[in-house]
Amino acid sequence: MRRTPLELAAIATAAVPGLSPTAAAYSPDDDADFDSALLLDAEGKRWRVRSPRHPEASTRLETEFMVLRAFAPAIRAELPFHVPTIAGTVRQGALTTFVYAHLQGSVLSIEELSAGSPALARDVGAALAAVHDLPLTLVTNADLPSYSANEFRQRKLNELDQAATTGKIPATLLRRWEHALEDVALWRFNPSVVHGDLHEDNLMVQEDAVTALTGWTDLRIGDPADDFAWLVASNEASFVESVLSHYIQARRELPDAHLLRRAALLAEFALAQYLVKAMAAGHQSMTAEAESMLQTLADDIDEQVRRDKEAAQAAEDEAAELRASELRASELRASDSPADKPAVSVAAIPDTESESSQEGDSSAATRHDDTSTAAISVVSVTPLHVAERP
Repeated sequence: MRRTPLELAAIATAAVPGLSPTAAAYSPDDDADFDSALLLDAEGKRWRVRSPRHPEASTRLETEFMVLRAFAPAIRAELPFHVPTIAGTVRQGALTTFVYAHLQGSVLSIEELSAGSPALARDVGAALAAVHDLPLTLVTNADLPSYSANEFRQRKLNELDQAATTGKIPATLLRRWEHALEDVALWRFNPSVVHGDLHEDNLMVQEDAVTALTGWTDLRIGDPADDFAWLVASNEASFVESVLSHYIQARRELPDAHLLRRAALLAEFALAQYLVKAMAAGHQSMTAEAESMLQTLADDIDEQVRRDKEAAQAAEDEAAELRASELRASELRASDSPADKPAVSVAAIPDTESESSQEGDSSAATRHDDTSTAAISVVSVTPLHVAERP
């Protein structure tokens, strides 16, 4: 049963001695896993309460507790944003509720983020870069998951096999994801620290600046594309490009060329993971929602493939028509060329000896038609214009 903000406020007073909430409101969160609320106390201070809805979610919060303890003051000081501080906990049966000192800023929708100023896109990119540049020892010392590039790819293949067993994944998507996961070149990246659960609800923003990152329940070493999946899923192309540009500038090492392609794949595959999770929890409405989203995605991909084929065929037809047109023009030029016309006009030069021998007979010669070359004047030889040559 979902807890109301007032119920969470009562739980928070048990977690933080002396806390006297005067107001409570709903706080955006992963609703399938957590009940969350924002509290205001008598001194005007704000607090956040996160209460798990099942044991697995409680384990995630306990993992986050270890993660936040690993953020030593020196590491926190180097980050361009704030990291939550846990003010208290209270255990109820198998579940543990956590209360955090509230951070400045507010949660914006992806539409509000993408419509923000260039400074906001720069801050989002810088925040992502700062996470991915965290020392790997932060994860290894806390005994959190760590995956090489190939291990991460194999993990996704195993998850795909598990999703396929549900029988509810459209064949178009299964083929698409399998081909992508088998493309080893696509999965060549340098593993880094990743937030693992980054989305707009875990981003605190104030005056076009990222003030804090929350929701550190899935910190690990793995694929940095994980933290870009929520951006790619937004379909806000210009915002994604701007964030990526600033991210590349802020990173200490150059990201791999396929980062956004993998992020797009991971964004799609998240729907299959959502389906598996919903079915495991026996949540019928979530299962139906996941099936609907998967089918919509499959239909969109089929439509895009059809359009791509039509565009490719149109381009091929246009190229063939262009080649035929050029061939016809070439044949027409060839038919107009003076193929039988000599390159130069030549007049025969008269024989001098013939003239001398026939001087005495000139009167007789004039009585006949003169067809000899002696009567042809010598003319200048003028070449034909180059364009007129065959």
